[in-house]
Amino acid sequence: MTLDLTALDAATRQQMAAYIAKSRNLVDSIVTIGQDAKTSKGEKLGIRTAVTYLAPHKLSGQNVCAMADIAKCAAPCLFTAGRGAMSSVMLSRLRRTLVLQQLPELFLERLERDLVRHCKSCQRDGVTPAYRPNGTSDIRFENWPEWVAMVAKLVDQYGLKVYDYTKIPNRRVLSWYDLTYSYSGTPGYAPFVAKAVAAGMRLAVVFRDYETVERLIANGDTFQGLPIVHGDDTDARFIEPQGVAVALYAKGAAKRDASGFVVDA
Repeated sequence: MTLDLTALDAATRQQMAAYIAKSRNLVDSIVTIGQDAKTSKGEKLGIRTAVTYLAPHKLSGQNVCAMADIAKCAAPCLFTAGRGAMSSVMLSRLRRTLVLQQLPELFLERLERDLVRHCKSCQRDGVTPAYRPNGTSDIRFENWPEWVAMVAKLVDQYGLKVYDYTKIPNRRVLSWYDLTYSYSGTPGYAPFVAKAVAAGMRLAVVFRDYETVERLIANGDTFQGLPIVHGDDTDARFIEPQGVAVALYAKGAAKRDASGFVVDA
């Protein structure tokens, strides 16, 4: 099995070819566990999260973040924060994305292997297993029947918690797949935010800094009419009620964002 790299730009294609040539396997793990500061914070709550990180937006030649252009979130994406800024990490995520797009059966097989291991490890350690399918993407996995069947089986067998952030306003709701709507303040995105708020969804909002949020909460202010709660101490959004604005804080390139994705007040 090989990957078609022709959709990549010339420089990326060259790097990816060299990266694959040095690898023993076409794809290794589909998830990462405990390798980023945000999801690792859930450990103190007894929650251990496995995340699938893909190459966001159009880096693979296909857009895996349908609303990114409208929401203006491609540039400040968390792909540039922390470990995501490392070129080897980018290449690993890009290869994983190409496997998903071109060899979905292999992707699903490896994902199931990884998630079963994750669930069994959590079971041994007495913690709750969680899975976030879209770490740096926004794919409607619920429209992939084989994925739904596989993950639902693990939800039933191990109590796996499945959650995501999304900017897509009309995703199909599954009872075991918790979705948090991701805010952006760009004008073109406002109607979609309004739909999410009207539907009573939980809203994730990236603020410039912690002090801004502290001031808003102390003043009893709301955001889009929703009560504000701190959310940066854990990534496990499914523990919070719907109908609140969850305050997160800008990281990486997002600290300099002026598109409306990051909120100042």
